[in-house]
Amino acid sequence: MARMFRVLGFWALAIALMSFAGGEEFIPMGLIFIFQTTVFVTLSYMNLTERTYILIFWGYMFLSFTGFTYWSFFKNTAEAALSLL
Repeated sequence: MARMFRVLGFWALAIALMSFAGGEEFIPMGLIFIFQTTVFVTLSYMNLTERTYILIFWGYMFLSFTGFTYWSFFKNTAEAALSLL
């Protein structure tokens, strides 16, 4: 299970590097994914039990889905989309 957290860290790093290459407006996204990379890789070297890794992943998924749902309903308004045009 620790290896899967290293795999998650690898993919988070890949997304972070692509967002840094994407331009100035993607820098906050890149910083978020760099943070996720460090958390995943740090957790992978802690040698926790498999149950603990699964509970941490469930908590991560709950927070990310809740945060994305909050952002998409309350922060991503039509005015914000129109201001990008």
